[in-house]
Amino acid sequence: MSELREAIDKAVNVIRNYTDFVPQVGIILGTGLGGLVKDISIEVEIPYKDIPDFPPSTVEFHAGKLILGTLGGKNVAAMQGRFHIYEGYTMQQITFPVRVLKQLGAGTLIISNACGGLNPEFNRGDIMIMTDHINLLDGNPLIGPNDNALGPRFPDMSEPYSRELIAGIELIAKEKKIKVRKGVYAAMTGPSLETAAEYKMLRIIGADAVGMSTVPEVIVGVHMGMKILGLSVVTDLCIPETLQPVNIDEIIRIAGEAEPKLTLLIKRLVEEL
Repeated sequence: MSELREAIDKAVNVIRNYTDFVPQVGIILGTGLGGLVKDISIEVEIPYKDIPDFPPSTVEFHAGKLILGTLGGKNVAAMQGRFHIYEGYTMQQITFPVRVLKQLGAGTLIISNACGGLNPEFNRGDIMIMTDHINLLDGNPLIGPNDNALGPRFPDMSEPYSRELIAGIELIAKEKKIKVRKGVYAAMTGPSLETAAEYKMLRIIGADAVGMSTVPEVIVGVHMGMKILGLSVVTDLCIPETLQPVNIDEIIRIAGEAEPKLTLLIKRLVEEL
């Protein structure tokens, strides 16, 4: 057994000491988007610090807890807070919780994030369904020895975001009269935001939005055979010609305003899985 599998089993065993709850869906909640937890009928909350090899979240608005409970009649495991390259963590540390979620039983992964809008048609507060991504981070979480029991050496990335889940969330958005966008997400390391020239470059290469997360978790989720949906909230506009300084408090405020719509979409999708 590989060291990675041993570490996964160790983390799972600690969680099993708290509960034998088996999640069907894993959910990663992004910046300013932790409110979904209020809709979960909680079985147990476990601080990251109590789970082996879960790094502590250093971002002040990330709670740093694993929540297990029911949402929309389904068993879910929600990460209230995630990890980023800019915190100094490796790709393997960032994605380790996804492997644990899969080992616990989650076959579906829903990821949310706050992002900057590059597409000039986007507005602050828009929800974007991720259709694809561009990895501009420092590396790939699958670099290194591969454990074939976890996934293939060369996982196919032709459909990282499930077309079935995308179609499902679009139908729900139409039913609830919630306007959604679709687009390509580019991941940059941060923590500094991009320059106007970098935003221009990202738009030229095909990105509709930019952020500092999500892509590593998606790659590992694909590696382990999970069906994945990515949802981004556009919290600021990154149009080079009209670029304005970004205020983090404003980003959190806009994410908070969009959160009820995002929560409704996720809850309804989970119900229909």
